[in-house]
Amino acid sequence: MNADQLSVEEFTDRSVDPAVRGFLHVPAQPNGNSLVLTHGAGANCKSNLLTTLSAAFAEAGFVVLRFDLPFRQVRPFGPPFPTTAERDREGIRRAIEVIKQKTAERIFAGGHSYGGRQTTMLIAEQPDLVEGLLLLSYPLHPPRKPEQLRTAHFPKLTRPALFVHGSRDAFGSLEEMRSALNLIPARHQMLEANGAGHELLPKKSSSDLPSRIVEAFQQFLGK
Repeated sequence: MNADQLSVEEFTDRSVDPAVRGFLHVPAQPNGNSLVLTHGAGANCKSNLLTTLSAAFAEAGFVVLRFDLPFRQVRPFGPPFPTTAERDREGIRRAIEVIKQKTAERIFAGGHSYGGRQTTMLIAEQPDLVEGLLLLSYPLHPPRKPEQLRTAHFPKLTRPALFVHGSRDAFGSLEEMRSALNLIPARHQMLEANGAGHELLPKKSSSDLPSRIVEAFQQFLGK
């Protein structure tokens, strides 16, 4: 499928609260799968990682919604406050509900770092929302604070989950991630990105990682 067969348009739905704001990638020949993706604490849905990865999934036939979390809609810069986490999870739920209106057969959700963590917390409580998860650079713990693990909800995850993690990620080593993922009862897998840091993709760099992620995700969850 060529890139010129893809449609990318700004998307806003203010009929829900929190509003859903982002970009919708629609392939010429959808494969029946949809993916909602969101960003990390220091970025927005226009990040290089989300933009590049969304295009790669759309080229494979996925309808993709990459969207801004509620905290980013309020504050264009800066990290989220702890008090906004619950509303951010509600924003993820709203985005999933919006994409369900696109009549996809299967819906998947995920995100980068903070966005992925909030998605896992939501799905741990409401597993029926999606068929599976895609987690990019899960922030296992704050840098240099390995004792502060963010895994309390892992034993409640019952949806298949593919984790993508860089070997130079300061938020958790590959070894630490492997150990933590053993807490998850659902089927799971980790795609290792050798040499990559927490951002996974540099701002100006060509990489085969997006295509590798799409291929791994399709194989893991079944086309």
